[in-house]
Amino acid sequence: MAQEEELVFLPLGGVGEIGMNLGLYGYGRPGNRQWIMVDCGVTFPGPELPGVELVLPDIAFLAEERRNLKAIIITHAHEDHYGALNDLWPGLNVPVYASPFTAGMLEAKRDFEKSRGEIPITIFKQGDRINVGPFSIEAVGVNHSIPEPMSLVIRTPLGTVVHTGDWKIDLEPSLGPITDEARFRQVGEEGVLALVCDSTNALRDGVSPSEQQVSESLAKIIANAEGRVGITTFSSNVGRIRSVAEAAEAAGREVLLLGSSMKRVVDVARDLGLMEGLKPFLAEDEFGYIPRDKVVVILTGSQGEPRAALAKIARDEMRNVAFSAGDTIVFSSRTIPGNEKAINDIKNGLIEQGIHIITDSEALVHVSGHPRRNELQQMYQWVKPQIVVPVHGEAAQLTAHAELALHSGVASVPRLRNGQILRLAPGPAEVIDEAPHGRIYKDGTLIGDFDEMGIGERRKLSFAGHVSVNVVLDNRYDFLGDPVVVPIGLPEFDDEGEDMNDTLYDAVLGAVESIPRAKRKDLAMLQEAVRRAVRSTANQVWGKKPVVTVFVTKV
Repeated sequence: MAQEEELVFLPLGGVGEIGMNLGLYGYGRPGNRQWIMVDCGVTFPGPELPGVELVLPDIAFLAEERRNLKAIIITHAHEDHYGALNDLWPGLNVPVYASPFTAGMLEAKRDFEKSRGEIPITIFKQGDRINVGPFSIEAVGVNHSIPEPMSLVIRTPLGTVVHTGDWKIDLEPSLGPITDEARFRQVGEEGVLALVCDSTNALRDGVSPSEQQVSESLAKIIANAEGRVGITTFSSNVGRIRSVAEAAEAAGREVLLLGSSMKRVVDVARDLGLMEGLKPFLAEDEFGYIPRDKVVVILTGSQGEPRAALAKIARDEMRNVAFSAGDTIVFSSRTIPGNEKAINDIKNGLIEQGIHIITDSEALVHVSGHPRRNELQQMYQWVKPQIVVPVHGEAAQLTAHAELALHSGVASVPRLRNGQILRLAPGPAEVIDEAPHGRIYKDGTLIGDFDEMGIGERRKLSFAGHVSVNVVLDNRYDFLGDPVVVPIGLPEFDDEGEDMNDTLYDAVLGAVESIPRAKRKDLAMLQEAVRRAVRSTANQVWGKKPVVTVFVTKV
């Protein structure tokens, strides 16, 4: 019996984690499906991945399916939705659809990273429709914390899916669009099979405050501040940057932008007319000439990034810009989990300088770009989906979202995680298969998996250091000169004050001399004996086993 055509959804990132969003929609018979990709994001490494710059979704599944991948659609220009495109697109080479702002950000990012080749972008924005294989895709405007975000209405012969991307309901945003309720209701009337929906704030009750309320709160802080005001926020939040600049002008203050990513975003926004009506920003070298109560600095570094502008201010390392006692710095952002310590270190550095700090626990200085529980329920009412698929969240958010959807009367809420192939139609929504998935790592200019990039070895080095040993033997298998021992990252002395280098040197001598001369001909055996002796000696005096590399040469 011929297998019937199916509509499936396969997340390769972003479901079971926050970040690295990449979703595939497939249509056709098993083994003969056509695919579209929605988003292609990164996540950022923690200290457990020393040296790694970015974590990317593993798209090994697409190596087999590459000729069946028809298009990539990017919902908006946040790193966790588009940050992997420059690195992964060359292996895929398919059309990419994105808004003008996203296209501008991709180009600016490529210039900044000096990455190879250009990605041809077809502009696709609110109200547009495209037809790709069996899919007809419509962009619906939503509100989020970045210009030009969109939800996708994906129509197929087996039903319509609404893929929300990142969204919230804000009736008074500082930058449009307003989430298009009328269009979502019309799509709902046509009939919606599945809603694949953002879960980030599914644990939070109520409705998000409006960006307008945040703007008013920031304007009040700027108007009442005595000294300089610094406001750190996500560089992509153009609406926030714009409302801070307007509040500064109203308070008679000049505005300085600090941080390369902030400047890149504002350049793209300016090209698209999103900064119209604002006075030109200050140049950095003009900062010193402006009275303290006449300046507002908008700067990067809200997540504690050590090389960002705010970290340099906290360490007092900026050439032209410094804050002093009595000035105010506002964290107009939320703390992304994992960044707490880095942010606290920066706050402490600022407090030591006598700078006053305001965060979202003291005042309404930030609002999330994601829907809370009442907003999620509003979306269910608009689109009336038969199935809700929670995505964009860790287990806690996904589970809370699933319970909310069931409680709100949605008929089917399947449990889904990265790598699982979910059949949406025909028949009940269920996981039918698993695809290869995981993470790959960008490290310097190379990309590879955990072992290929040597991350495990590097992690070992970071815990226990490295010892190199060079032993040269003469033709009678005696030492020709002293062995050379080079420890890196080990303590200098043991607990009795003995030089660690001398202790390890003695271990090398002992290991070689304990082997009868006749047996030293087996250089590999000798090498291993020295390696073990050095490791166990280090372990005896230090309690740790370093990585040991031994070279034995016979002359």
